Amino acid sequence: MDTLSYKTASVNKANADKKWFLVDADGQTLGRLASRIAVVLRGKHKVNYTPHADCGDYVVVINADKVKLSGNKWSEKKYIRHTGYPGGQRVTTAEEVLAKHPERLVEKAVKGMLPKNKLGRAIYKNMKVYVGPDHDQEAQKPEVLDLSSIR
Repeated sequence: MDTLSYKTASVNKANADKKWFLVDADGQTLGRLASRIAVVLRGKHKVNYTPHADCGDYVVVINADKVKLSGNKWSEKKYIRHTGYPGGQRVTTAEEVLAKHPERLVEKAVKGMLPKNKLGRAIYKNMKVYVGPDHDQEAQKPEVLDLSSIR
């Protein structure tokens, strides 16, 4: 018997088979969309998933302005940030974020579902979010991703 067959293959950034996927956010619920995108970015949908390496795929999200929120979340969901000065806490609602920067709704939702370390910050850069149906990644020939197949 070949003893090499017992070795576990560990994937790293060099030998990870990365693909480009296109996700249409039109009519999708924000949280479900974000969790499935985070799985693809992380690489958990692959057989050779390695927790400590960037082995996930690239994701291009289009129509980020047409995402859905259930219930009263448009007016009640709060995004809190701090300027760094005393009394510098700023609160915006999901409606206000959608009016100014619609792509940030998807970006913040996905970023919150990634690890809070160097690897999470590197994986986050593998996602591109666009407001309309047009995107700048035609040269990469992204495949359309069916999110219902991702758990």
